[in-house]
Amino acid sequence: MGTTASSAPAGRFPPGRLAFPHRDLTGIAQLQRHEILYLLGEAEQWVALNRQPSKHCGLLSGLTIINAFFENSTRTLLSFEIAGKRLGADVVNMQAATSSLKKGETLIDTAITLNAMRADAIVIRHGSSGATRLIADKVDCPVLNAGDGSHEHPTQALLDALTLRHALAARGEAAEDFTGLTVTICGDILHSRVARSNILCLTALGATVRLCAPPALMPRGIEAMGVEVFHHFDAALAGAEVVMMLRLQSERMSGQFVPSAREYRHLYGLTTRRLALARPGALVMHPGPMNRGVEIDSEVADLAGRSLITRQVEMGVAIRMACLDILTRAARGVEGWA
Repeated sequence: MGTTASSAPAGRFPPGRLAFPHRDLTGIAQLQRHEILYLLGEAEQWVALNRQPSKHCGLLSGLTIINAFFENSTRTLLSFEIAGKRLGADVVNMQAATSSLKKGETLIDTAITLNAMRADAIVIRHGSSGATRLIADKVDCPVLNAGDGSHEHPTQALLDALTLRHALAARGEAAEDFTGLTVTICGDILHSRVARSNILCLTALGATVRLCAPPALMPRGIEAMGVEVFHHFDAALAGAEVVMMLRLQSERMSGQFVPSAREYRHLYGLTTRRLALARPGALVMHPGPMNRGVEIDSEVADLAGRSLITRQVEMGVAIRMACLDILTRAARGVEGWA
């Protein structure tokens, strides 16, 4: 399982590296539609492997992956660590609290230091938008963006797309893309890198994306990204087939953006009553961490058959395995990629 260079059917995508010509994955914005589909297709073999009793593959044996997280993380860090280890790589986690940045070292010097250790891939999470691109320009190995400021979180959008693909297939609605699908994303759009990456990914795959937030949490001019903007949640839910909730990112806020958590829940919380306004059987998503009782009620978060929240976590490992596999193929001398 997973020992070949590609699991995609011959002729469906350009051959070899032409299927995914990028050295790094710093954002969905850099990707073409067929490149997104290629990543999703490559992840399927890892979904299958991860559901087997034995989940180990030696594909990346001998390679070293550094997870450099300058922001706190649970799901993303663990997901990348598990992904690397299941592929057989040596995985090293670097937490910002123990790094030399606390001693005044610049991000560029940190990047140069990491590069001198001759890692085969570096996964970066940082609080500043553009930090991963800055590091990618200073190192010799592939860089994967695990979230940079309010900019992008590409693997989250990819795992969300993979989750949706599986959920729709289970309902007999399998399709290559999401043409005709209406997705409502509600919450702190202003500070959300998840929202930006999902907008780019979902619209590239044909979905209609609605955004809903209080005016203070809706970025100006975001309509230019091809989305529909709402400030009233009930209206944004009407006819939606997927509802993706986002938390309030208080750690990125300076000042008061909403009156109170209680008032926010009253206007923008996803309750069972509100979910009934969406299309019957509408699916529920959340990238986590959830604030139960604020942006989403427990009855909705745990709704059997419709909540995809734990499925998103599962798909995250498979997507990150696919990304690590693809971005290290050149270093491994895989035919057509070297």
